[in-house]
Amino acid sequence: MNRLWSRVGIRVASVGLLVAGVIGGVYLGKDQEVQAQGAPQAGVVAQVDVAEMQLLKERHGQHAAARAYQRQAEDEAATKAATEAKAAAAKARTAEKKLIEKKAAEKKAAEAKKAESSSSSSSGGTVPYTGDIPSSCDEYSGNRATGCALMLSAGFKIDQFPCLDKLWKKESGWNHKASNPSSGAFGIPQALPGSKMGSEGSDWKTNPATQIKWGLGYIEGRYNTPCNAWSHSQNTGWY
Repeated sequence: MNRLWSRVGIRVASVGLLVAGVIGGVYLGKDQEVQAQGAPQAGVVAQVDVAEMQLLKERHGQHAAARAYQRQAEDEAATKAATEAKAAAAKARTAEKKLIEKKAAEKKAAEAKKAESSSSSSSGGTVPYTGDIPSSCDEYSGNRATGCALMLSAGFKIDQFPCLDKLWKKESGWNHKASNPSSGAFGIPQALPGSKMGSEGSDWKTNPATQIKWGLGYIEGRYNTPCNAWSHSQNTGWY
């Protein structure tokens, strides 16, 4: 009996081991199946990551290209603006220069017209003297006294001498040796050239009377009177 139970126990244990092995094999197969199913999913995830990285790179490249294009456009716009500003400044300077030249020309023409008008009016009649009139030539001395006497002798009235006195004071200070080195004018009337006074005498370089006679003849022929000559000198700076 004991042997019989022993045999039965061995058989039962064998069957249990066999069942356990079958069950373990079933679970092992399922685990391998799960692992097999998980492998493709991991591959898909890896592919998605690669695609996302590629997309990010493409977007980064596009942004970089856009920024570069924007900088280029800004540089071109700045260069164009600078060129236009420079051209506008040059145009403004040219216009200003032309305006200045135009004003200078207008001023010069006005002055010339004024001088011509003054010359025409002064040669048309005697300009009255409104200052003090000397009673005689005794009030003067030296070359001025000679000039006053010769002026009366030439037919001018005493009221003209104040104009003659101012005119030749301005020109030479009544100095018969006065010489202008820049123009060559010489003598009391500042004849230009001085040799013109030779028509009144060969001593024109040293004789005040010779110079005064020539000067009075010049004034009468060009301005009629000493006061006309003085008026012209005041307007133009010369006579």
